[in-house]
Amino acid sequence: MADVLTPDQRRRNMQAIRGRDTKPEMFVRRLVHKMGYRFRLHRKDLPGRPDLVLPQHRRVIYVHGCYWHVHTCRWGQVVPKTNAKFWATKRAGNVERDKNNRKEIESLGWSVLVVWECETREAETLRDRLAEFLAPTELEG
Repeated sequence: MADVLTPDQRRRNMQAIRGRDTKPEMFVRRLVHKMGYRFRLHRKDLPGRPDLVLPQHRRVIYVHGCYWHVHTCRWGQVVPKTNAKFWATKRAGNVERDKNNRKEIESLGWSVLVVWECETREAETLRDRLAEFLAPTELEG
């Protein structure tokens, strides 16, 4: 099946897709900030440049798009009809990179939380999950 967009339209569409400051990321940022936490954004010295970094708590939060990072929800399981092999390879590479980044950052002593784009649709559930993740552990006091 041929693409319904012209190559120029497809190029502009793909260029408009952001890698940072996405709607889900901004939603999570506002939520964490309202909870009273302060954070840094996209620290270059940490693997994968986490979306939110809470240095004093040694916690990082990645906000992943369901499609781009192959979540198990319906949006993450979409299979493109055009150039399917390319996109399958691209998305599988994203998943592998995410796994490696997570291992590396955990080996540095950081706790990691991945928030999926679909989870931002349920604010209360997400707030509870964030509160549980950000709560001090017994070792922290």
